[in-house]
Amino acid sequence: MDLILHALIGDPHGVVGAAIKTSTLFLTAAVLFRFTERRTLAEFAPFDWIAAVAAGAIVGRAATASDTSWLSATVALSCLLVAHALLARLRLVPGIRRFIDPPLKVLIRDGQVDRRNLRHCGLTTSDLEAVLRLHGHPNADGVNLAIFEAKGAISVLRKDNRKDNDAASPRSGLGHGKPRRRETA
Repeated sequence: MDLILHALIGDPHGVVGAAIKTSTLFLTAAVLFRFTERRTLAEFAPFDWIAAVAAGAIVGRAATASDTSWLSATVALSCLLVAHALLARLRLVPGIRRFIDPPLKVLIRDGQVDRRNLRHCGLTTSDLEAVLRLHGHPNADGVNLAIFEAKGAISVLRKDNRKDNDAASPRSGLGHGKPRRRETA
């Protein structure tokens, strides 16, 4: 019975230490992340995901490890966030950006699906059709370009079907078609 209780509860002093370390690591991570560039999850590049997962692993491992101090975890987390910030800045250099970010892939051009690029992006025709429906297109026919972006999103630009007298409008040539109305609440 003692063996089961020890397996479930462990050392009571260790539990208190883990609670204190977990709380301080969470607060430390919150403060450190406050100084990083803000992005939404939808805008995460692959290296952003790596940094987020690694930060979670550092905090999670150090919180319950009796052989890892708060200071060691804080140094590791700080180094990770500095490396992430440095990589984010290096992306501003075009030659380095090409190495870090995957190239854009055209999935649809003038209504024609590029099956080779679709396959290279790890997408199926069904995946592309679902994205087209989300953008209001029943099929690829009305699409000028569908681009698989570096961050994994798919941009869909519709064909410009307006008459020639609309060509002077400020939005002509952008491939966005007619502007959508904003719904008011």
